[in-house]
Amino acid sequence: MSDTPYDDDTSEQKAVRLAKRERLIAEAADAAGGAYPVAVPVTRTIPSVREEFTGLEPGEESGVVVGLAGRVVFQRNTGKLCFASLQSGDGSRIQAMVSLAAVGEESLQRWKELVDLGDHVFVSGEIVASRRGELSVMVAEWSIAAKSLLPLPTLHNELSEESRVRQRYLDLIVREQARENVRARAAVMASLRGTFAGHDYLEVETPMLQVQHGGAAARPFVTHSNAFDTELYLRIAPELYLKRAVVGGIDRVFEINRNFRNEGADSTHSPEFAMVEAYQAYGDYRQMADLTQELIQNAALAVAGSHVVTLVDGTEYDFGGEWDRISMYDSLNEARAAREAAAGRSAPAVITPQTPAEELAVIAEAEGIQVTHPTHGKYVEELWEHLVIDSLTRPTFVMDFPVDTSPLTRDHRSIPGVVEKWDLYVRGFELATAYSELVDPVIQRERFVAQARLASAGDDEAMRVDEEFLRALEHGMPPSGGMGMGIDRLMMALTGLGVRETILFPLVK
Repeated sequence: MSDTPYDDDTSEQKAVRLAKRERLIAEAADAAGGAYPVAVPVTRTIPSVREEFTGLEPGEESGVVVGLAGRVVFQRNTGKLCFASLQSGDGSRIQAMVSLAAVGEESLQRWKELVDLGDHVFVSGEIVASRRGELSVMVAEWSIAAKSLLPLPTLHNELSEESRVRQRYLDLIVREQARENVRARAAVMASLRGTFAGHDYLEVETPMLQVQHGGAAARPFVTHSNAFDTELYLRIAPELYLKRAVVGGIDRVFEINRNFRNEGADSTHSPEFAMVEAYQAYGDYRQMADLTQELIQNAALAVAGSHVVTLVDGTEYDFGGEWDRISMYDSLNEARAAREAAAGRSAPAVITPQTPAEELAVIAEAEGIQVTHPTHGKYVEELWEHLVIDSLTRPTFVMDFPVDTSPLTRDHRSIPGVVEKWDLYVRGFELATAYSELVDPVIQRERFVAQARLASAGDDEAMRVDEEFLRALEHGMPPSGGMGMGIDRLMMALTGLGVRETILFPLVK
């Protein structure tokens, strides 16, 4: 038995159900029967029966006999007739009518004594419409398919968010939105793969356990391999391995993967999360923006049938049309100038990629912004988030980032001090990022060394020098564009849900 604590009422119900389980086992004619038979003779599903026979008139008989199974989510027992609602995994329901005339006194009495809410039962009988017009099975035979030892939550009372997360199986049983979330995510995953296939991308798998973490600025989870007697890291990003694939000649490659970052958890972050990364030889960050817009718009069509999606709060969000592409530095300066003008003050000094970090520190302090391990780039990005992000209402690509915060990114082809990188912002949060990839192994080594200095200074998110990756680059990587997008965040953008609702079984304490 489980060590899970129960309240007195639940413990009493469990004891009663355990006694019924013992009775079912004792009365079973063979080992395949009892409370948990190995199989039941199902011939149809509840959804398929509903689709075929929904048009029956009240009191009409179909003449078709089926074998169905489902979970009992409602029942009402009377003297000579018992009613139960059976629910399938997708939430479809059908009524089972167990009558004295059809099953006999002994079978009817066993139903009353043994069947509880939450049980899986098998019923065989004719499909009919009740006198009230409800699609039903007039039961001729029945059996327990799986005995439930614990009661279901009250269906008309909403589960708390904590209960939904910790006991997602109950959430799926009682709440249609939970089931719809799973279906929507599956549709999005299929859509992503379909869009990639349409552009001749190949899907691959890269290691989750790595001897060196890299591919993103993030704090890793650390574990130990007994077989190799070495410290290993859970993957924070697949980037460095996918680039190896491009070096090897897989010109268009993507992976839908699980990543792990040993960082804070909140409404938009989870320590374990899913993302998609893609790389295209002879592409750049502009082409990756085109691809990303197509991926997301196709995902919206898969979920909502339209580029305009309806969020859980009832509001609508439009993913249609061409999305804006704005400069990080230009939009930051415009926001600062607009605020000063509104206050009747003169325009502030323009922030450029050459503005010293010391000057940015003064501006950040005046804004009440604190930056850990400060650099020019970190100040600029924090100021941009503070002053600009709330003004973005439509999906927007924020282009051209500071060089020191993007060590894997190619320098901009015409603007000194920035790199060819964009972040995509949707509904106030970052959804995706892309680069024109840095493929020069000499410059990449310099960037890794600079990151290593930050790491030695205490920056847990800084990258280390990855000699194996540098060796791959030294064999020649073609000019390439790369993109990464969080799947959980994509679901948040399409549905309006929090991150824990988009993940089927999120990590909880």
